[in-house]
Amino acid sequence: MTYQSQRVAYAYFLAAVLLFGLQIAFGFLSLAKYLGPDPLLNIMHFATTKAIHTNLLLVWVLTGFMGAAYYMVPEESRAEIFSVPLAYLQLALWLVIGVVAIVGYLLGITAGRKFLEMPQPLKYGVVVVMLIFLFNLLMTIKRAGRWTTTQGIMIGGLASAALLFIPGLIHFDNYTLDRFYRWWVVHLWVEGVWELILGAMLAFLLIRLSGADREVMEKWLYVIVGLTFLSGILGTGHHYYWIGVPRYWLWIGGIFSALEPLAFLAMAMYAYNIMRRSGLAHPNTLALHWTIGSAIFSAIGAGILGLAHTWPQVNRWTHGTHITTMHGHMAFFGAYAMINLAMISYALPALTGVRDEERQTQLGMWAFWLMIGGMFGMTMALAAAGITQTYLERIMGFGYLETQQKIQVHYLMWLGTGILFAAGVTAYIWDFVKAGLPRLTAGKA
Repeated sequence: MTYQSQRVAYAYFLAAVLLFGLQIAFGFLSLAKYLGPDPLLNIMHFATTKAIHTNLLLVWVLTGFMGAAYYMVPEESRAEIFSVPLAYLQLALWLVIGVVAIVGYLLGITAGRKFLEMPQPLKYGVVVVMLIFLFNLLMTIKRAGRWTTTQGIMIGGLASAALLFIPGLIHFDNYTLDRFYRWWVVHLWVEGVWELILGAMLAFLLIRLSGADREVMEKWLYVIVGLTFLSGILGTGHHYYWIGVPRYWLWIGGIFSALEPLAFLAMAMYAYNIMRRSGLAHPNTLALHWTIGSAIFSAIGAGILGLAHTWPQVNRWTHGTHITTMHGHMAFFGAYAMINLAMISYALPALTGVRDEERQTQLGMWAFWLMIGGMFGMTMALAAAGITQTYLERIMGFGYLETQQKIQVHYLMWLGTGILFAAGVTAYIWDFVKAGLPRLTAGKA
């Protein structure tokens, strides 16, 4: 069923894909700093372009999550959204905060905490946005009187993300304490509660795309939640290795970080098993590709590549090199970007009032393969750059700038594969726009 109030999700999805495109633009501006000469060097330095690039990632992914929740919860609850005007007000406030933050970064106004550079007053605005969001969803569920495990995990993940934003509001003068609690936000979001959101969205899509039994799917969800909490919370320790904390964090971080891939591997396993049984028969092939791709890429990027350098004995050499960049790019894309693109691809036919078969375009498929190929290529280029950088800097003792000169060829590979990826993003955005605006008719479809 598609409820009329679900149309609000379209506005969130539109904002998300446009912000995705803007994020890619600032990615290229950051890469230009490595390649040089950079004509914008005295206008936007690397710290500025990188802060905007990473913060746009967080903002567009969260915008996609919000849109996904406004699409999922009515279907799971079998009721209209409690307040559509409130949902639009929330989106407007969210985007205003994002625009003001970016302008602030360009003017040098920043809180100075990596990934949490947003000035303090804007962070309070984020709190207001999240309170509006959770109130609207919970009132929808309460009014409907129907609760499912899938939407429960989704709401739990979103509520936990809001709760874990609180340490980001507290400033510590002591550097070690400040870094310690900053990871309560950053790590416990992307390697903790966001995994719950990913699992819920994956379950929702697999139930609808494969016809899988809900009871079986939700049992898998409990397994993923258990693995996420088992490994994700104490796995925060792999960020504590070199910031001045007691040595026991080397053991805690190493052991529990090594368990973190289990949650992603479990997701990939249950997605593969469900799809193998269903025979990939659903007419929405674009959503199928993005859904299965997310399960596989997250297992590789977040799981295997994360495991490759999470051990203290390895991390002492690779920390601060492009090995981290390699892992981060593929992990974020596989786990969170792809699941958002999967949800958008699934919801778009219903939102625009066309049949699934009519929305399966060559442009959409080109977008998928270009992004997949581009991201895989970028990962390989960054892996080569990171391994070479680690050897030259940390083993051979070369200086930073001398090392940068010697790995320029890998940056050119990064640029080439990045252009391929950007072509895929452009194709996806254009395919989204070509789908048209949401239908205006009321009722269910």
